[in-house]
Amino acid sequence: MLDNANPTDETAESGINERIAERVRALRAARGYTLDALATRCGVSRSMISMIERGAASPTAVVLDKLAAGLGISLASLFGGEREGAPAEPLVRRGAQLKWRDPESGYTRRNLSPPGWPSPLQLVEVDFPAGARVAYETGGRESTMHQQVWVMSGRIDIVIGDALHSLQQGDCLAMRLDRPIIFSNPTSKAARYVLAICDAPAT
Repeated sequence: MLDNANPTDETAESGINERIAERVRALRAARGYTLDALATRCGVSRSMISMIERGAASPTAVVLDKLAAGLGISLASLFGGEREGAPAEPLVRRGAQLKWRDPESGYTRRNLSPPGWPSPLQLVEVDFPAGARVAYETGGRESTMHQQVWVMSGRIDIVIGDALHSLQQGDCLAMRLDRPIIFSNPTSKAARYVLAICDAPAT
């Protein structure tokens, strides 16, 4: 946490970490995985998973993506799901949409879709800083998922396997989450894009 971070930022980060902790604990329990079993499946250490489940860590996007792959879900699903005791609703207002900042790259993601609503489709809005880069290593999910990226402003370079795609404003790229993917912003200006994610297995 930066020295000039205000209490509101710290409270928001703590709340998001608690929500991620709640989701990981629930998903691991539902699948019957021990900490050791999940660590083996996702390549994240047992101690790190334990810290995430206690809300004692601020994991990076790369770590959370590995964890999501081990649980057989998309990264967005770790931020979704209704809170305990709160029924899912088909509408979520802008002010209630969950925001999360990757502590490593500085990119910010906002879950646009109503949390916990039974739909295979999820929308995520991403603000990607100038010069940022995130490399997702998980290409070995048991069930391949579909994803599309629509650039709202700026430029984003996406490398899927060995293929480079340079996306400008208005461009849309469809992909399968079955290979390592690298997102980068090679420019001096921030970019913004929307991810459309299908959590159902790809056919």
